[in-house]
Amino acid sequence: MSDDAVDPDDVRHVADLARVDLDDEEVERFAAQFGDILSYFEALDEVPETDREADLTNVMRPDEVRDSLDREEALRNAPETEEGYFKGPKVS
Repeated sequence: MSDDAVDPDDVRHVADLARVDLDDEEVERFAAQFGDILSYFEALDEVPETDREADLTNVMRPDEVRDSLDREEALRNAPETEEGYFKGPKVS
């Protein structure tokens, strides 16, 4: 675990921001878990960097012209339609 343990007050503050009620036992457990997570990030700092650029390849396929659905076929499974268009809920 990291030398800088996570303060239980910090856990309570984050819980308040998230509107989550935690009892004292949960606060202590989460403080320990957050400390463990921070130590995992510290371990990542020890991974050596590489001086090599990643090999990137174009994974895009070329466009293909194909027949699409006609209007009636596209609207067949729509829950609601109106005058030949999809109908969705009102957004206010």
